[in-house]
Amino acid sequence: MTGFFKNLFMYGVGHTYGNLSRLFLRLFTGIMFLQLCIRQMLTIDAIVPTLEGFMGLSPETSVTVLVIVELLCAVCIMLGFLTRLAVLFPLVLMLVAENVLMASPASDPNPLFNFQPGYPVMFIGIFVYMLLAGPGKISLDYIIAAHFTESANDEQVLDNA
Repeated sequence: MTGFFKNLFMYGVGHTYGNLSRLFLRLFTGIMFLQLCIRQMLTIDAIVPTLEGFMGLSPETSVTVLVIVELLCAVCIMLGFLTRLAVLFPLVLMLVAENVLMASPASDPNPLFNFQPGYPVMFIGIFVYMLLAGPGKISLDYIIAAHFTESANDEQVLDNA
């Protein structure tokens, strides 16, 4: 019986599942962000009148570009492809969303950021963690980096021969 409890509590010491947990966090966050993106696509008619165009684009084009970039970033985050770069745009978006939610009265919600206060802060925390920790070994970033590292080592061996 003591062996059971020892294995239960002591096995975790020194054994971590960091890469698996990063994969789970990437998939969870990507799915949550996809859900937000799909909700925006379904309510695009309500969003367009409340938004001004940016960079000289019409409001319709601005929302379309915003949704497409969110969709691409969510897919890149889930796959672990250019993860640190793919996290930057949603991080900025969530900072803006938190600013808009804090500035607007609760009776006048912005349909572009159609979620409860606190969600942007959660996403900000997750995105900052991903930016600092990276995607982990279960990602396309790691596979690509391993391929380039292996190719560079092979070239170095050939150069020394």
